[in-house]
Amino acid sequence: MSKTLTRKDYVFIGSMLFGIMFGAGNLIFPVHLGQEAGAHVWPAVFGFLMSAIGLPFLGIVGMAFTRSTSVYDLASRAGHHFGTFFTVLLYLVIGPFFAIPRLASTSFQIGLGPFVGEDNALALALYSLFFFTLAWAMSRQATKILDYVGKFLNPVFLVVLGILLVLVLFNPMGGVSSAPIQASYQSNALATGVLEGYNTLDVLASLAFAILVISALKNLGIKEPRQMATDMVKSGVISMSLMAILYTLLAYAGATSLSQFNLSENGGIALAQIAHYYLGTFGSVLLALIVFFGCLKTAVGLLTAFSETFAEMFPSVSYHTFLAGATLFPAIFANVGLTNIIAYSIPVLMFIYPLAIVLVGLALLERWLKGNRTVYRWTIYLTLLPAMIDGLASSPWATVPVVSALVDLSKKLLPFSTIGMSWVLPASLGLVIGVFIAGFKGEFTERT
Repeated sequence: MSKTLTRKDYVFIGSMLFGIMFGAGNLIFPVHLGQEAGAHVWPAVFGFLMSAIGLPFLGIVGMAFTRSTSVYDLASRAGHHFGTFFTVLLYLVIGPFFAIPRLASTSFQIGLGPFVGEDNALALALYSLFFFTLAWAMSRQATKILDYVGKFLNPVFLVVLGILLVLVLFNPMGGVSSAPIQASYQSNALATGVLEGYNTLDVLASLAFAILVISALKNLGIKEPRQMATDMVKSGVISMSLMAILYTLLAYAGATSLSQFNLSENGGIALAQIAHYYLGTFGSVLLALIVFFGCLKTAVGLLTAFSETFAEMFPSVSYHTFLAGATLFPAIFANVGLTNIIAYSIPVLMFIYPLAIVLVGLALLERWLKGNRTVYRWTIYLTLLPAMIDGLASSPWATVPVVSALVDLSKKLLPFSTIGMSWVLPASLGLVIGVFIAGFKGEFTERT
């Protein structure tokens, strides 16, 4: 018989989910948003919360509604090949290609950069080796992730981050209303904030980390699917509420910092300046601890989720083999630097995020769609091309004549193209067509 969780259990699960999701990007992007949005920080933050908090929470709810046990379980409703493609791409993005190396480069630039120099290649290489060796050691036992992250690393992280944010809140560096506004936030700060939220990778992470939440709930004795769905949602409320508070305060810190500092190249630099402003050298040490623990706990979660998923999809290769590869590659890639990693990731995110959002939306309609494959396929397939064009528009190939022509055509034919959301109308059309065809064929029956 499935047991009932205590309030303490919910806090631990919620803490674990927050801990593995709130990492490098979650620290630096809201600060940078605050600096760029300036006086328009509040509508920008609201947009940021929509994509960085609202959508990830809906992702958790969607996984619960559909009782999916993995990303592949959900994505394969559009077909086996798409399920495999989407799952592999998602885990590569939040794993060794972008998110995991970003953790080491962020914690180095913010934590050690002020002491050893941000361009110190040897120091970055040695730090990456140390960081990923520790993350690898903590990820070897996947069943220990609740203890490592939920009970130990996350509380330490929150205490040290809380010290800095309390200072920001009660002794701001300047006012927000007079802060300069960058061009991208002058006309449509809300939409720009939504797109900035893509960089946190949290919608992708919410789908990917569902397997860890499910595993943790099973270890606590939760067996019945309905109760597991309820417990996933309750745990999600705890983690997302905490993230919303921290995002708002970090963006506020970025906006008020403009009274003392110029616009920085990225949020990591701005965060280091803010910490030093309030606490001097001690502030730099404190921030180093904040970023180190924040990035380490997320690295453990990402390495574990990536290795578990790939070991399940490709059972001929062991969990520990995937873990070794997922640790080694980011240790090398982290050395290209934080700014470069962010730049390389944007085109991929502009492509994969619409697919993830559409999957979440379809999952939320589970009561009516009942996982109908026709609906999933039409909606997903009509999303693919505009999502690809949005990705190309953000890539180094945007000026290639063929790509430029496609982007221009998309802007003429599809609404929301100018804000990177040309996929909205095709996805909606795909949903309508899919529902019509499935209904005409009488396919809406209970899933068995």
